[in-house]
Amino acid sequence: MAQNIYDNPAFFAGYSQLPRQVHGLDGAPEWPVVRDMLPSLDGKRVVDLGCGFGWASRWIRENGAASVLGIDLSEKMLARARAETTDPAIAYRIDNLETLQLPAATFDLAYSALTFHYVRDFDRLARMLHAAIVPGGDLVFTIEHPIFMAAAHPHWIADEDGRKTWPVNGYAVEGERRTDWFAKGVLKYHRTVATTLNTLMAAGFELSRVEEFAPTPEQIAAMPDLAEELERPMLLLVSAHRGRGAPG
Repeated sequence: MAQNIYDNPAFFAGYSQLPRQVHGLDGAPEWPVVRDMLPSLDGKRVVDLGCGFGWASRWIRENGAASVLGIDLSEKMLARARAETTDPAIAYRIDNLETLQLPAATFDLAYSALTFHYVRDFDRLARMLHAAIVPGGDLVFTIEHPIFMAAAHPHWIADEDGRKTWPVNGYAVEGERRTDWFAKGVLKYHRTVATTLNTLMAAGFELSRVEEFAPTPEQIAAMPDLAEELERPMLLLVSAHRGRGAPG
């Protein structure tokens, strides 16, 4: 069973105050890039993996999708999502991405934001999603960048000139990473960029676009604290395509 840290009361309280949870997609600086990576949503059947409060699920429907299935492990997250959703074409379901099984060739798009780094067996998940997405469909997701999460103690340090520096150690050693973030011992799984992309290709996906998010000058002018994101990539954004060959 995956760690369900989001139902921890202390974690949930802190997480709920993040700008991207208070302001939704507008509070996520990477959102303009993610939005540009999405295919046309008109008439699409979409699954939102790790849907959280349902911000993306609702936006996807508002922008043309025929239906959205939002999946999350957290009862607290889904309770909030259901409370803020009135669209009958959006359904929410509690499930574990470690064991999730979706029907074959059912979705035109699988979307996920900042969730896959909580999944231990990414290979299994990628192969399952390849089978669940129709030929010609797409997978778009964001994760914490492996450079961001590799270190044993991921936080800013100062170099000899006093400049903010992000430590990178143990990068080639994949596996569990535990950090204190709103709660003690939040469990994530580090994989290198190469492993992440090669796993997708081995599952049968074709890479469409890969971005290592950095804020624009305009974003930094509006929110100066974002300038530190130029020192190292915090997020990896990936768009992959399900070809029209035999099902995975």
